[in-house]
Amino acid sequence: MPTITPPTPVLKIDSAEARRFLLRHHGLWPPRRLRGKAGVLAYLRRVGCIQFDPIDVVGRNPDLVLQSRLAGYRPTLLESMLYGSRQLLDGWDKMASIYPVEDWPFFARHRQRMRAHHGDPTNPAMAIAPQLLESIRRFGPHSSIDFEHDERIDYAWGRETRLVRAALEELYAMGDLGIQRRMGTRRVYDLVERLLPAELIEAPDEHPSLEAYHDWHVLRRIGGLGLASSRSGDYWLGIVGAMSPQRRDALARLVERGLAVAIAVEGLEGQVFFLRAADQAALEGLRDQPLPPAEAAFLAPLDNLLWDRRLVRCIFGFEYTWEVYKPAAQRSYGYYTLPVLYGDRFIARFEPALDRRNRTLTIQGWWWELKAPRDEAAQEALAKCLTVFRRYLGAEQVRLGPAVAADRRLAWAVSQAN
Repeated sequence: MPTITPPTPVLKIDSAEARRFLLRHHGLWPPRRLRGKAGVLAYLRRVGCIQFDPIDVVGRNPDLVLQSRLAGYRPTLLESMLYGSRQLLDGWDKMASIYPVEDWPFFARHRQRMRAHHGDPTNPAMAIAPQLLESIRRFGPHSSIDFEHDERIDYAWGRETRLVRAALEELYAMGDLGIQRRMGTRRVYDLVERLLPAELIEAPDEHPSLEAYHDWHVLRRIGGLGLASSRSGDYWLGIVGAMSPQRRDALARLVERGLAVAIAVEGLEGQVFFLRAADQAALEGLRDQPLPPAEAAFLAPLDNLLWDRRLVRCIFGFEYTWEVYKPAAQRSYGYYTLPVLYGDRFIARFEPALDRRNRTLTIQGWWWELKAPRDEAAQEALAKCLTVFRRYLGAEQVRLGPAVAADRRLAWAVSQAN
């Protein structure tokens, strides 16, 4: 099949319009305006998914995403929607992700790919899979530690793991098991038919051709980004069978069908970005809207807004690298730093730490961006944001680490420290 001619941009916006559209699209213009379960669902249905990561310094990544968008957010809300009402699902989209449960049928192709990859009977994990499934069927949800089977194998990322754990993870990836609940970093599995409605499990794949599936998933990912670059990047991960040529063809088809719009951003000459056609009115409507009062928010390391780090660098002037996997000596900032947004600019990043036993939030490091505002309005917004963040964590007090205690520009934080 010949490659389709790439579309030419039909709309040009400046960097300020791009920033404000992205912030509005991602529920951050201004932050914390969504409420409750309805707010979570509204956001997820707009962006498709939020990325899951189990590292928990001041909450896991999805909790950090939601606390910056929902008023009064607490992690128990997400837990209840995942494992209580099951309106949301632990799944796989852009890597491990959380998405609305009604999207389960659309990922049939991913589950089929996992079955083709793992389901060979000669795979050691599949040799024990029937007994694991039967035990769960008879006795209810299990985690890997509930099985007395100590054989170990080399597994993903070059690490060694128990064969039981590998088998459960593969059965989950293939869709035979689902996550019944999480206990810290441990997943408890149950049969998927006991977790999801039969009509979802039995629903046909609405995208039977690979081309139709690519169009659906690429359009979904444009929504996950807000503005999607045609260039390759990690933000395109998880679309089965779509390397650069297939993705470019899908983008061209979406424009031809009127589902996406090709645009240019001033200052980023030679680059083409894509916007969902359904979002064009929101972009153009920003030109007539007054600017909201500037507020502050602390963002997650894997926040949807940060998926395209190149775009963030170009239109926000903010260079962000998550250094959690770097050796300490190679870090420029800290182990787990969070970007600090104020209005439509990133003005700092900081390294928090939480002592859960003593309910104390410590600011271990704080790094200002050049030209970060010093005025009273900015300080008040940051103080309010810190209060909201402390309450989200259940912390009763704030402390400043020795590296930041003498920073006069953190007077708003000192006022909350004990």
